[in-house]
Amino acid sequence: YDRPLPVMVWFHGGAHTGGYAHVDLFDGTRLAEQGVVLVTVNYRLGPWGFLAHPSLSAESSHGSSGNYGLLDKIAALNWLRDNVSAFGGDADNVTIFGQSAGSSSVCALMASPLSEGLFHKAIGQSAACLYPTGRDANGQQRGAALVNNALAGNPTATPSAAELREIDNQTLLNAVDSSGWAAQSRIVVDGWVLPEPPAETFLAGRQAKVPVLLGSTANEGHLLFPLNDALNKADFDTYLDKTFGDLSTQVAAVYAEELAVSPGFAQREISTDLFMAYGMRDWASHMRRQDLPAFLYFMEHVPPAFQIYLADEPKLQLPDGPRSAGAYHSGDLVYVFNNLDRFAVDWTDDDRAIARAMSGYWTQFAKSGNPNRADLPTWPQYEPSEHATLQIGQPLEAVLGPRQQKLDLMQQRFAPSAN
Repeated sequence: YDRPLPVMVWFHGGAHTGGYAHVDLFDGTRLAEQGVVLVTVNYRLGPWGFLAHPSLSAESSHGSSGNYGLLDKIAALNWLRDNVSAFGGDADNVTIFGQSAGSSSVCALMASPLSEGLFHKAIGQSAACLYPTGRDANGQQRGAALVNNALAGNPTATPSAAELREIDNQTLLNAVDSSGWAAQSRIVVDGWVLPEPPAETFLAGRQAKVPVLLGSTANEGHLLFPLNDALNKADFDTYLDKTFGDLSTQVAAVYAEELAVSPGFAQREISTDLFMAYGMRDWASHMRRQDLPAFLYFMEHVPPAFQIYLADEPKLQLPDGPRSAGAYHSGDLVYVFNNLDRFAVDWTDDDRAIARAMSGYWTQFAKSGNPNRADLPTWPQYEPSEHATLQIGQPLEAVLGPRQQKLDLMQQRFAPSAN
C-alpha cells in the first residue's frame, strides 16, 4: 500500500474476568486482507484488572482504584498512536471495537477523558455501559468485601495496599467467587478514568464525538443469563412492578408469548432485551442526538454453537443440534473476523455469505465511518424516529425497529427525556 491504512483495535469479551485475544477466532488475517491494520489487545482481568479498594485509592495520586483493565486499553491506544505507523497504520484513523465486556469497554472509553483523541470510530457488539450504576458505583464496598474474605484467616482493620499485594493469586480468585465480587459491574466510577457514571456523560453529550456501529444478536440471553425455573407468576408480577412501575401491564402484554412458556423465561427475555437490544439502541440514540453517524444492526442468523476458544476441539453437543441455541451471545464473532475456515464446523453457503458481509461492513466502517459499499445491501443510518436497523439474516436487509414495541416501553421507562 502506498498510504497508511486504517487501524482496527480489538477488545475481547469475557465479563472482564476471562477470555484472551491471541486465539484463532480473533486472527486478523481476513480483515487485514481488506485493507486495514488489525490489532488485538490483552488486558488485565478479574481483581487484577478491576479491584477497587480504599487502600488502593489512598496510594493513588488520583485518589482512584479499579479500572486497571481500561487503563491497559488506554495504554495500548497511546502506544499505537506513537508506533502504529511502523506497521503501516494510520494513527489518525483508529477504530476501537469489541464484544460483550469488550463492547462495554468501548462504551466506557468513549466516556473517559483519558482516551480523548486516541480513536476516531467505535464499534460495539452486545453490551453498552449505560446501565444504572447501583449503590456501589465506585466498587469500594465490593472490593473491601473481597479483601475481607481473602484475609478471613488473618483479618486487618484496614489492610494496606502492600498487604493486599501479599495475597496469593489462588486466594484472591477464591475470594472473587465467595464474596460475589463479580456479580456487579467490574467497570467502576473511579473519579479519574471515569469521573462520572457513563450514562450521565452520554446524556450530557460529553462522550467522544465519533461515528459508531452498534448492535446485538436475537438470543443473547440463551446461554448467557440464568433461567429461573422456580419463578412463579406472582413473583414475576412483582419483578415487573419493581422494574417498570405503571408500565408493567403493557410490558406483560408485549411479552405474553414468552410468559406462556414460563414466568422465568419471560423474565430472562425481558432482562436480556433491556440489557442488550435496548442498551445498544439507547447508545445509538445518544450519538444521533449529538448529530453523529450511527449504524445499528440486529443479528437473527442462527450460527452453529461451538467452542470459540478451542479451534482444535470446537464441537459442542447440544441436545437439539448445533443450531438449537439461536443467535446466541458471541455467535457473531466468527462472522465479523471471517474465520469460519479455522473451525471444523458444518458451515453453509449462508454462513459464508454472512461472514463476507459482516467483515466487509466492519472494515468499510473503519475506513470511512460508513459501512456501506457497492457490493453489499444498503445499511441506512440509525435515526431515533424510525429505528432503521440492518437485520443480519436471510435475507440481509434494512428493517424498521426490531422488537420496537418492547424497546419503546423500555425507553419510556428508562429514558423518558428521549421520547
